Parts: sequence; structure tokens; C-alpha cells
Amino acid sequence: MLKKNKFFKFVSIVSVITVLVFVAACSNQGASSSDDDTIKIGVLASLTGPLEAYGKQTIQGFELGLDYATDGTREVAGKKIVFIQEDTETKTDVAVKKATKLLEEDNVDFLVGSSSSGDTLAVLPLAEEYKKIMVVEPAAADSITGEHFNPYIFRTGRNSSQDAVAGAAAIASEGVRIATLAQDNTYGRDGIAAFIEAAEALGAEIVTEVYANPDSTDFTPNIQQVISEDPEYLFIVWSGSNAPWKQLKDMKVEEQGVKISTAVQDIASLKTMDALVGMEGYSIYYYTLPDNEVNDWLVEEHKKRFNGEVPDLFTAGGMSAAISIVEALKKTEGNVDADKLIETMEGMEFDTPKGTMKFRADDHQALQSLYAIVLENQDGVDHPIPVLIRELDMFETEPPIRNK
Repeated sequence: MLKKNKFFKFVSIVSVITVLVFVAACSNQGASSSDDDTIKIGVLASLTGPLEAYGKQTIQGFELGLDYATDGTREVAGKKIVFIQEDTETKTDVAVKKATKLLEEDNVDFLVGSSSSGDTLAVLPLAEEYKKIMVVEPAAADSITGEHFNPYIFRTGRNSSQDAVAGAAAIASEGVRIATLAQDNTYGRDGIAAFIEAAEALGAEIVTEVYANPDSTDFTPNIQQVISEDPEYLFIVWSGSNAPWKQLKDMKVEEQGVKISTAVQDIASLKTMDALVGMEGYSIYYYTLPDNEVNDWLVEEHKKRFNGEVPDLFTAGGMSAAISIVEALKKTEGNVDADKLIETMEGMEFDTPKGTMKFRADDHQALQSLYAIVLENQDGVDHPIPVLIRELDMFETEPPIRNK
């Protein structure tokens, strides 16, 4: 009898364990199924710090892009799309920490970002380590798709060389003497190096390169160095709010025979550029410049959602990044396997607020249009506006291939 009781106890324990294992298995299957039905995107952006405006525009544009590309459903191939935003604070160590959190804790299928080239360069190796596609927007340093390129990186943002080709086309020709001024950081130095390459190819002479502390508010010694070289043009690469435009006017640079040329970036920058009215340069994006249906939708929808405000430079960029991901997922029918996505995205064309973009197979840089412009005043507008001279199409602005 004792043996029989022990036997029944044993059978009961085994039965309980079997049930528990079965329940756990079902539970795990349910969790896996739920994950399989959701595509997660982690967006890294500077939501505080000196590039806060860039980060917030990117997030707004990304949301708009998801809605546009999915007709408002935020679903693709029967799967729900969710995105998780993280603030890099424009600090490389924070960017790495937040990206690691997105990859390990949130199990994202894609990374997007970041506002800073430094932050982005710090995160690139993680995309390769975790085998996840990272869509770079809006960081512009050439080295992202150049010496630090890895096959998991695709960039919808333009790079410094694309800027440089457009900038050089505006002012460089045989024998023209050009000085350059930029922030002493990755973005500034990459931008100037690319510009010099493009300008010298057109026969221009670079008389001096001047780099300023990115946190500086007094550019007197930098501007004096430029003036001392007696250039015909001063080409400037700059991002952020502490731009030197007012000081250039106060020091009467143009009155001394030096013409200024630079990129027209976001609206906040334009509000500081009164001193540059009449300047011929180039624009990366301004909401009145592109003529296409995607941009029309963006402008109208942005006004509806944000109290009549128009979209800005990095709004269009964030939207382009979202569209590229959705279009790739449509082609893979929701498959997020990185190898499949790489195969799909190489050479892929997709429509954006800036017109058609194409991921170049060689380095995954999106070829895209920029705009030759002249700055003019307009009644009722509190900043100079870029007026289109002509669109520079993706073939005119195609940059050199710089990866290994």
C-alpha cells in the first residue's frame, strides 16, 4: 500500500509539472506571436541640448512619415508598427547607452538617428553587432557612409559631400580664391574636406581653412583670419543656433570684398541670416522648394497638426526615414531579417518630400535633390526665404563613394 501511495504521489507530481510546462510553453508561444505581429523601431534624437530643435523635428517628421506611408494605419503586411524615442542629449556615451537599451530591452527591429554625427558614429558598431538595420537621419558626416560604413547602415539624410557638390557648384570656378569657416567638430571638418575636394576639382584655390570652437559665441579672431587672406568668397559649414552671421555683418566682411556663401538650413537659422539677403547658395530643404505630392501632403498635414506651422528641414528628413523603412517592409512582406532587408534596400527608390531618393548599393547613401537658391526678403515673413534658382537632381549632387 505504501509503495502504491508513493507511486500515485509521483504520478501526481509529474502531471503537475507537465501541466506547468505546457502552460509555460503556451504562454511563450503567445509572447512570441505577439512580438511577431509587431515591428519596433527605436529612434535616437537630440531632444535636449544644443540640437534639440533638430531632434524634435525628426520625431515629428517620423510620425508623419509612418502615417503617410501606411495610409494612417501604422501597419504593414498585417503587422503593427510602433516606435520608441530616446534622447541622446547630444552626448556620445548617452547615445550608446540609449541605443543598447533599445536593442537589448526593447528588442527593436530598426534603429533610426541621430541628430549629431558624433552620436551616430558611436552607435554604428551596435547596428552591426546586433545585426539590425540603422537608418541614419539627419547626421551628415561623410565618414558614416565612408570609412565607418557597415552594411547595416542606410542613410536618408544627405551627407557632407552632397552639400559640398552643391556648395561648390554655386561659387567655385577656375582661379577663384575661397576661404572656409566651420565648427571644429566631425560635421564641420568632414563638410570642409568634401567642399575643398569639389571646389578644387572646379579649379578654385582654397586660401585658408578656419575652424571655430562649436560652443563659441565670439568669432572675431576666426573672421579676422579669413579677412587677412583676402579671399573672393567665404564658404561656411555650420549647424546649430550660435551661428556667426550677425558678427560677419558687424565686421563688414562683405563690404571688404568677401562674398559669403553657405547652406540654407532650418527656419531658426534663416531667422539669423538677415545679413545674408542677396546671397546665392544652396538649400537642403525649405517647404516651398520641392514640387511633389509627398511634400504637398506634408505641408498640409503639418499645418493641421501643429497650429498652422510649416514643416522644417529635419521634419522632411524624419518623414523620409520613416517612408524608407515602410517601403522596405512592404517589399519584404514584413520580414525584418537584416540580410533580407539589405538585399531589398540596396538600390531601392522611394518617394519623399524631397522627391525620389535612391539608396546607392555601394554605400547605402540616399541620392537626392538639393536646391540652388538666392536669399530674399518677403513681406509678412519674419526671415529671409530661399527662392529657387533651380533644383539640383540626385545625379548632379551624387557624392564620391568613400567606404572601403
